[in-house]
Amino acid sequence: MEYGFVKHIDLPFDKVLTKVEEQLKNEGFGILTKIDVKKKLKEKLDIEFSSYVILGACNPKMAHQAISVEWDIGLLLPCNVIVYEKGQKVGVGIIKPTQAMKDIQNDELKRIATEVESKLKRVFDSI
Repeated sequence: MEYGFVKHIDLPFDKVLTKVEEQLKNEGFGILTKIDVKKKLKEKLDIEFSSYVILGACNPKMAHQAISVEWDIGLLLPCNVIVYEKGQKVGVGIIKPTQAMKDIQNDELKRIATEVESKLKRVFDSI
């Protein structure tokens, strides 16, 4: 997959979600948003769905740097991280900031995106 890091793990959903949140914190990311897709689909459409959570992860220092060099970059923030159940496995996906921002012609922003991506890759690899 070009736009994200994705893997499937043979562990319980809640355990994986907790580990993802802990590892994000270890790399300096906070969770700005936590969308429980399963809950929202039930609430809004009365649809039963698998566990699926979208986390909006943000490293405040890196976000400040990015916004400072490209004011409108907030359109692509925060970094999305997904944890979901599919069959007997739990999937984890993390956006690749370099791909999300590849069309922006700003060398400093590309440098920041590369640094953020390396942090997110460490989170991914630790899970």
